[in-house]
Amino acid sequence: MNVEFDNQKNFFHVYSDKISLILGITKEGCLVQKYFGKKIKEYHESNRYEYLDRAFSPSPYSNDRTFSLDTQRLVYSCTGLGDFRTPAFEVVNEHDALADLRYHRHKIYSGKKELTNLPSSRSNENECMTLEIELVDSFLEMNIHLFFTIFDDSNVIATHAEFVNGMKQHLFLNKALSFMIDLPSSNYDLIKLTGSYAREKMVQRSKLQQGLSIVNSRRGASGHGSTPFIALTEPNANENYGEIISLQLIYSGDFEAGAFVDQLQNTRLFIGINHETFGWQLNKGETFITPEALLAYHDHGLGQMSRELHDFVERYILRGRYKQKERPILLNNWEATYFDFNEEKLLKLADHAEKVGIELFVLDDGWFGKRMDDNSSLGDWTVNYDKLEIGLSGLAKKINDRGMQFGLWVEPEMISVDSELYRDHPDWCIQATGREHTFSRNQLVLDLSQQAVCDYIIHSMSKVFTSSTIQYVKWDMNRNITNISSLSNAKGGKEVAHRYMLGLYHVLAELTQKFPKILFESCAGGGGRYDLGMLCFMPQTWTSDNTDAICRLDIQFGTSLIFPAITMGAHVSAVPNHQVERSVSLETRGAVAMAGNLGYELDLTKLSEAELKAIKEQITFYKKIRPIIQKGELYRLDCSTNDNNDIAFSYVAKDQSESVVTYIRKLAVAEAPITFIKLKGLDSEATYLELETGRRFCGDELMNVGLTIPYSKGDFSSIVYYFRKL
Repeated sequence: MNVEFDNQKNFFHVYSDKISLILGITKEGCLVQKYFGKKIKEYHESNRYEYLDRAFSPSPYSNDRTFSLDTQRLVYSCTGLGDFRTPAFEVVNEHDALADLRYHRHKIYSGKKELTNLPSSRSNENECMTLEIELVDSFLEMNIHLFFTIFDDSNVIATHAEFVNGMKQHLFLNKALSFMIDLPSSNYDLIKLTGSYAREKMVQRSKLQQGLSIVNSRRGASGHGSTPFIALTEPNANENYGEIISLQLIYSGDFEAGAFVDQLQNTRLFIGINHETFGWQLNKGETFITPEALLAYHDHGLGQMSRELHDFVERYILRGRYKQKERPILLNNWEATYFDFNEEKLLKLADHAEKVGIELFVLDDGWFGKRMDDNSSLGDWTVNYDKLEIGLSGLAKKINDRGMQFGLWVEPEMISVDSELYRDHPDWCIQATGREHTFSRNQLVLDLSQQAVCDYIIHSMSKVFTSSTIQYVKWDMNRNITNISSLSNAKGGKEVAHRYMLGLYHVLAELTQKFPKILFESCAGGGGRYDLGMLCFMPQTWTSDNTDAICRLDIQFGTSLIFPAITMGAHVSAVPNHQVERSVSLETRGAVAMAGNLGYELDLTKLSEAELKAIKEQITFYKKIRPIIQKGELYRLDCSTNDNNDIAFSYVAKDQSESVVTYIRKLAVAEAPITFIKLKGLDSEATYLELETGRRFCGDELMNVGLTIPYSKGDFSSIVYYFRKL
């Protein structure tokens, strides 16, 4: 890793062993992009920019008609001076909404700056180096600092912007993206992750066209139907081939990410807070910090992109004692009991869980206040003794006595109108003055822009977490934010959405630091807030409320594009499935769930002895392969049938000593062709033993010749192979 500045040619070179980013300063003082891609040793402007007189592209600084902000490949552009493309920011003063940024100075230093009140990537000082460029608008007396941090042995650059107001009066930020860069081509496919509740992380790929392509959220969360991620690929890029530029945002609220193709077929790539729900008053001397973005380049297809992004998450995003620790196999009582439980029913479940080898018993919604359904008690975090006569501490002790850890569900960001908290503090929920509440799931959202509300959540959750031996917490958020305003925040308006996120991050930082032994899992009705911002505090996420194994194939496929398996919660549930009424074999349900952090969410007391025996065998097997799944490298495999009916993937230990291969056929096909798959990531010189059959294969044979899948009939069939190097 290194950062260099050529003061003769006025360009910066930010590079690691894998990538190079080259930025330049024009004679007018504009910051421009020279190159971003695979590592190069030296730069001599072989791709020299051609200055041409372009019609209808104005010249802001002189009568030189060959220079226009409309045609330059800019880094972090502004508005109003002739660049008609999507801007990186918009600042309003008492006169206008113009801005004119020029290079002022720069710094180069080891390590990276810690973002105030925002989650960000973390590393030791000797693992990264930072370029900080200061741009200034002398009329506004406003400075913008752009940060570019390169990491050791990585293809990722962390970047963000900081606005500093030096005026005697305040400024208004109507837009403040984290990153923007212009690329000298539009010959890309665009990949984004879309979907809906119970259908998260669907991969959408389309050819980039002139104009704006965007993915965003205005829900107060990153959302089930959107993810703060975007990628540009070569048109023919696939799992194993092609160049890709990826961009992510470490943020959990409203965001926008997109690509704008201009009339000259340049592509502007950008990401940041969604400007439609954002506004910020910046007083004299104040600084506004944008969330951190991650820019990366990959030159060997989507598979390499995933493995490199997984590695970055594991090294620089996850933190705490569970960063590399194997995650426990859990039983969650939700789909087994919903709200209808008592001590006796829970302990019967626990008895069965103990027998099959479950390691963690999780009590879900309904344990607090007067909570008999979803109409009351959110905010009243005291035990419902009508259901639990022995309380949480008594239940936790009995669970621990059975050799399992005890975990708990909470939803601290929400409030019910039928609650003591609302009766005492009706002004603590997000609401608009003079307007009726807008309900969702019979609940409202607490106003985390208020310090008193944050303090209450920290205090009430601390009491719960210290009331018994709680070793796991599922932190849920079951509605999006409407009526976005604050009765107690004088600035109100568009600042509230971002202030809510700052309040949430403050709460999470306090609680996760105060309770480092608790494994926190984030949830927002499943994957409604599965993003890097939450992963900075909670090292795993409940991937989706949809537990159907066949639906989960697509959900987990899209998730695996950017997030490692160790962050992904995956459960075996009952059949017919509660979301789609599909019946899938226990074998295949297990095969899909074992691709992440395995758990069970069904009533074990209603299963036959044969089914319990099968679950026990699944758990025993998963405990053997767990290190490979949770710490290995993912390879999505091609099937010879070349359609989406046959799915195959593998996890390979990083030392290539072991591999787990999973194959699933969705629907049976009459007179189906023989299917074979070619494995990846193995040691080509080694011999591998398939532990179930005892057959031996050379690594190069498995990767080049392939493995024949046994012929089978019936829908939703599966097989899991476990290979170990001899």
